[in-house]
Amino acid sequence: MAQDIRSNQEWSAEKSEKLYGFNRWGDRYFSVNKDGFACVEPMLDGRKIKIADVVAEAKSIGLKPPLTIRFQDILRHRVIQLNDAFQSALKEEEYDGEYKGVFPIKVNHLREVVEEIMDAGECYNFGLEAGSKAELLIALALHENNNSMIICNGYKDEEYIRLAFLGKKLGKEIYLVIEQQSELSTILKISKEFDTKPLLGIRIKLTTEGEGKWAESSGIGAKFGLTSTEIIEVTRQLKRSGFKDSLKLIHIHIGSQVPNIQTIKKAVVEASRYYCEIARLGFPMQYLDVGGGLGIDYDGSRTNFESSINYSLLEYARNIVFNIKTVCTSSNIACPTIISESGRAIVALHSVLIVEVVDRIKKPEKPIEKRITKKRHHLLSELDYILQDNKSSDRLEYYHDAQRLHEEAVSLFSMGYLNLNTLAEAESLYWKICKKIYESVPISGYKPEELENLQYVLSENYICNFSVFQSLIDHWACNQLFPVAPIHRLGAAPTVNATLVDITCDSEGKIDAFIDLENEENKTIPLHPLEKENPYYLGIFLVGAYQDIMGDIHNLFGRVGEAHVFLDDNEADGFYIEETVNGSKVSDLLKLIQYRSNDLARLMKKQIDRSTKDKQIKAREGVRLLDFYENQLEKESYLTPKNSSMKRKRIKKD
Repeated sequence: MAQDIRSNQEWSAEKSEKLYGFNRWGDRYFSVNKDGFACVEPMLDGRKIKIADVVAEAKSIGLKPPLTIRFQDILRHRVIQLNDAFQSALKEEEYDGEYKGVFPIKVNHLREVVEEIMDAGECYNFGLEAGSKAELLIALALHENNNSMIICNGYKDEEYIRLAFLGKKLGKEIYLVIEQQSELSTILKISKEFDTKPLLGIRIKLTTEGEGKWAESSGIGAKFGLTSTEIIEVTRQLKRSGFKDSLKLIHIHIGSQVPNIQTIKKAVVEASRYYCEIARLGFPMQYLDVGGGLGIDYDGSRTNFESSINYSLLEYARNIVFNIKTVCTSSNIACPTIISESGRAIVALHSVLIVEVVDRIKKPEKPIEKRITKKRHHLLSELDYILQDNKSSDRLEYYHDAQRLHEEAVSLFSMGYLNLNTLAEAESLYWKICKKIYESVPISGYKPEELENLQYVLSENYICNFSVFQSLIDHWACNQLFPVAPIHRLGAAPTVNATLVDITCDSEGKIDAFIDLENEENKTIPLHPLEKENPYYLGIFLVGAYQDIMGDIHNLFGRVGEAHVFLDDNEADGFYIEETVNGSKVSDLLKLIQYRSNDLARLMKKQIDRSTKDKQIKAREGVRLLDFYENQLEKESYLTPKNSSMKRKRIKKD
């Protein structure tokens, strides 16, 4: 955050809302109430839920942070928003065609998510996209509306293709998108086995290059798609084989989270030209699938920065509709039904990861008890002088002097000329000097880079009970920014500059890049001081896309628990938890790496029995130790904080 927390003499919930960006990245779903609690408004209809109330409710039924909260009504609202945006664009442009969306299962495979999307999309004939055999198995089972589509992408073997024909036999409008030229002969062979003609699409390898973190999804070097030469060969093969009527769709994909609307425009224009040219060849073209790419404004800057987007949902729909119509009209080709595969835009906002700060790591500033010695070490005397006598005009000079003395102390200690007690006192004095210099630097105006960087140097590490590798994999893998904010205490001033570290034994298990509109990102985030008797909860927002399925079990930290929340006007606090999912047990994780709990318990019992026989421990103690070991196998993998209760005030409805 660019704001200097030293200026927080008077604070309010409104200032927190602005500081953490709720009113920018929240897309109106998230806000801060006057009492300093983070709230969510799932349907944007005035009904709000305090996120802290959901955490308290979840804990009362056995779930504790780290915890994923899914606001299922947001999924429904996002499906409605997407379809309404396209319907509005079709009407505005007087487009002679339809829109049919499909949800790409890969973005979030979870049953409760896919089912909610399908239910919300029923009236829009909203379908599904699959990119593998496993995903197609899901799609076939959950797809019940034969007026909606199933799009089959990805590499395909014979089993995958047979599954698609199974769906075709059941009356489903299921399209096999040819990603590689070699797939066609296999499709035609299996078509004869089923005595059924397939519905086919071609994925175009666009020359338009993508933009953002996933720019390489398109362009000449893209993994999937056919070149113009390969398209000609495929169309000739279809004509020769008598399958000309099967080809009705073209498909493009310009990457996930495309930040710039100009990139989308260029890709759609190029795709529309391909559509018209293939139609001119005599194929009964009906569909143009613009793929994914519709982004989310993670940082709220509304720019073409890779963690943002410079367009709205309605602008996205208008540009697609307008450009397809313009190209088709100029080519005298009937406008196609438009398909989009918007996954991130539907699911990202619905999910919030709640983590508890369980400890902190701060710079040592406590005074070291001075030992009575004949002569105080000159390093300590010089550091004492800087601490007591530094002048505001000499801040940078004093900082350099303190750095030199600190480095000299470390060097002397390493060579054996300085004892541990003296080193500890030198370090304590050094950090006190740094803090004093930082506090004396003017909040506004020019600051030397070294002094400006003191905010980061002096920051604390807040230890959070979660794994970045399991729950926030895109932050580690590709530096994706996610909004982070406390879910309570937002009426009080945040006075601690912090970075977040997880509980894995990995130095990369941390969050040290935060949203900052002035500098794109900041290394620290302002947070509140920890209180011994009260837990401190942070929300990591917009994590509903990809994070659930792509996380790994580094250090054997598994999936976190989940609470699925719905609005309910009949409840005093406006919601209920419909379903909970427990986090991974240790035994479940061990099974994935070929360890069976029974075998481990048996091996431990042998060692305990041996120790009992050798009279190292008593028999009853041995039984207790074995029970404790076996119980831990059935526990969740994350920490159990000592003070994790959160008092909840239930509000009576009038």
